Amino acid sequence: MRHFEEELEKLNNHLLEMSGLVESSIHRSVNAVINRDEESAQVVFQNEARINQLEILVDEIAIGLLALQQPFAVDLRFITMAIKINNNLERMGDIAVNIAERAVSLLNQPQVMPHIDIPHIAALSEEMIRKSLDAFVRKDVELARNVLMSDDAVDNLRDSIYSSIIRFMEEDSHRVHQGLDYLFVARGLERLADHATNIAEDVLFYVQGIDVRHQRSVAR
Repeated sequence: MRHFEEELEKLNNHLLEMSGLVESSIHRSVNAVINRDEESAQVVFQNEARINQLEILVDEIAIGLLALQQPFAVDLRFITMAIKINNNLERMGDIAVNIAERAVSLLNQPQVMPHIDIPHIAALSEEMIRKSLDAFVRKDVELARNVLMSDDAVDNLRDSIYSSIIRFMEEDSHRVHQGLDYLFVARGLERLADHATNIAEDVLFYVQGIDVRHQRSVAR
């Protein structure tokens, strides 16, 4: 039993470390775009190796616990949630790398930005990520529900940004490359919000044992 508890604690600690690294990478990738900061982008690239290493460690521990310990009830839900959150965090890390790559690409282009609010959609997405991870750490059901209710605002802002970027590219064909970079950034930020929503849903499953996927009315 003691070994089982030690492995659960190790699993939790690896997830917490991974969460912190992913959150930091996302913030730095956004900063790289907004402030044309190549140093921030380079830190994101450096973080990727440790995030990938942690993904493997979490999977190994979780699969070992399922195979050898045969957990049940809340422990089984926690391990199941850990595997799913692990997958979401790794993908979020990849998106941060993609955004940082776009930031580096934009450094080599004229400093002309379309009339879009990247800081706003970034702030909304980062807040959802922070809340979803806090909900996981604190087992906070209300905070998880709050994340689910924020997703529509990000989707609506993304649509508005897409329209503005398309107009920006139509006004001057030389802006197409730059416009595509901004489209990928906006798409990445919207996908990050989707992953935050996934984590919030996993927290509700862990704490309450309910599956709210595709059932937002139940989640709210």
